[in-house]
Amino acid sequence: MPYNIIEPADSPQPWSTANEKMPQTVNWDGTQISFNTFLTQTHTNAFLVVRNGIIKYEWYKKSITPETKLPSYSVAKTLTSIMIGQLISQGLIKESDTFIKYFPEYTTGGRFDKVTIKNLLDMSAGIAVSDNYPNGPAGWGVAIAQMYATTDLGYFLDHNRRMDSVPGTKPEYRSVDSQLLGFIIQRVTGISVSKYFSEHVWKPIQAEKSAFWNVDHKGGLEKTFCCFNATARDYARVGTLIADNGIAKMSGETVIDKKWMTHLFQPAVTLDHNWGYGAQIWHPFGDKMMMLGLHGQFIYIDPATNSVIVKLSDEPTESGNHEVITANVLRDIAATTN
Repeated sequence: MPYNIIEPADSPQPWSTANEKMPQTVNWDGTQISFNTFLTQTHTNAFLVVRNGIIKYEWYKKSITPETKLPSYSVAKTLTSIMIGQLISQGLIKESDTFIKYFPEYTTGGRFDKVTIKNLLDMSAGIAVSDNYPNGPAGWGVAIAQMYATTDLGYFLDHNRRMDSVPGTKPEYRSVDSQLLGFIIQRVTGISVSKYFSEHVWKPIQAEKSAFWNVDHKGGLEKTFCCFNATARDYARVGTLIADNGIAKMSGETVIDKKWMTHLFQPAVTLDHNWGYGAQIWHPFGDKMMMLGLHGQFIYIDPATNSVIVKLSDEPTESGNHEVITANVLRDIAATTN
């Protein structure tokens, strides 16, 4: 897909590094397996552990390097939330605003018109674009697959405004909600999502490398429900930003204000795996937070130990309960410091 470049910091401050041994074994669904088996069994491409802003452990699959830009799939949803939080703190938008306040051309006269920014953030909009689709060629006949493939997100939205519930009444994980937030960011700022993200997030967190965000067509809109690509080290900077309460450790700049951090810390609904969710971030275990993407992308954040774990993978679509079991492993590693 075509993409927009996200420029890094001009003179980024490099990471501090140290050595931490990973556990010899991890608990894999009740069975102890070696840590190396865990990495290979879950098709890991990169694995980083950051403690107190210091990279303590860093591992890459053969042919993958610290410079390799890897996809993150739905991790992009949390990146989108950070920008929405900034626009709210600037007074440019409000959570209670409806989507059609900014896009009156999509008015339907029905329930779609009542969808608010808060509904979109908490996966409660009720728009009938399910994230469930069959494998194989039949899968491309459903709306979520078409949203991935479309070269015109405006056309896609124009033909997918049907509702299956009243906004705010039926939480369900749906990528279309995140995409509508991207529409709002572009319209309110008047620039591309990538340009805004570069100036207000990527550069302030001292990102070392450029990233890229796939768009529907050249000069078009970023696919903000997915499709962000960066190095493992720079993903770790995003996780560290959240672990440090919205303050970019290396620049000292406040990127996420206290009110939005409160949103990120507090789940609003319960979704898959009985995990909490709110403001486009997961809460699998109490106060722990997790940015999660298809095929095994994790940015796990443990505020209690100020730890961030980045795991980027190529898990097959049909990987059983790996998502839950992997989250359990990350929880254990984050909680155990040495």
